[in-house]
Amino acid sequence: MNFKALYSMLALSLLFVLWSCIQQTASADQPDFPQLITDPANYNPLTNEEKKVIINKGTEWAFSGDYHNSKKKGTYICKQCNQPLFASKDKFDSGTGWPSFDDMIDDAVLELPDADGRRTEIVCSNCQGHLGHVFKGEGFTSKQTRHCVNSISLDFVANSLPQTNEVVPISRYVKGKGYKKYAVATFAGGCFWCTEAAFERIEGVVDVISGYSGGNEVYPTYKEVARGNTGHTESIMVYYDKAVVNFETLLEIFFVAHDPTQLNRQGPDIGPQYRSAIFYHNGEQKKKAETFFKAQAGKFDKPIVTELNLYKEFWVAEGYHQDYYEHHPENPYVQNVSKPKVKKVEKTFAKILKSQFKPH
Repeated sequence: MNFKALYSMLALSLLFVLWSCIQQTASADQPDFPQLITDPANYNPLTNEEKKVIINKGTEWAFSGDYHNSKKKGTYICKQCNQPLFASKDKFDSGTGWPSFDDMIDDAVLELPDADGRRTEIVCSNCQGHLGHVFKGEGFTSKQTRHCVNSISLDFVANSLPQTNEVVPISRYVKGKGYKKYAVATFAGGCFWCTEAAFERIEGVVDVISGYSGGNEVYPTYKEVARGNTGHTESIMVYYDKAVVNFETLLEIFFVAHDPTQLNRQGPDIGPQYRSAIFYHNGEQKKKAETFFKAQAGKFDKPIVTELNLYKEFWVAEGYHQDYYEHHPENPYVQNVSKPKVKKVEKTFAKILKSQFKPH
């Protein structure tokens, strides 16, 4: 086979991967969630056992519930009213015998003083059905939170989070999540499916959100950004605990997760919407990034082209982009482009991976 024919085949393969990526994005599967019930007269009927827990605030036996050891991907919803409560990505094994989550969906869960005067009860914010209790500072995860939930209070919807196609400013998206106590960093390094998944694996990283930054257009959509004329680039917002991981380490991860020498592209993704950039939030981040650039300059065969710009605004991307790598491992783009980058980060930073991502 001559080089011209080989080049043509490689080009066609890349085009197929890109086409698959776009098609998958456009038709991202949305699970069918049962309608939220707001009228108490229409709440889902409960068995006597369910009433003992949900209505009368009882507790099921440890290790007896359907979900305490479940590892399925999806969303846990309230059995009484169907409100989405917890995402499977926030579930972890606490060894206590009850489903444990270190975060909730939006403001779906309310915390109330327990009748025993010692613990904090958690209930569904829509119907006030009893879920269990919340415990803080136990050290199970970096979020230092354990929502200890009765399986019998939950139903499960497989596949992914309840999604919306609405683009929103980051301030609205994280409202009520308690993220003000964490530090934040904003990076752009090609397709956000790749960089989001890479950073999510690092201990001390609380949350990684995919979105758009760097431009002036408000409420930009994925299709608009993809055309390359909004000024925005696919970016990630990283919330992290400075007591566990610092900004310098995040910079090192960023330079492993993408190629900082590629101008206005990352591999098969071409255009200014895939440019490499760091959006600094303060003078300290800017100074550390500049120092980091100087230290890294001699480690690459080509000049570093990563932009260093003042952060302005971050627009959270459409819901189907969030946690895309985890929800769509079969996608050709994920397999061929995202996965090698994520695996590279896992290998390079094996010592600081979250426990669930360490090789067993």
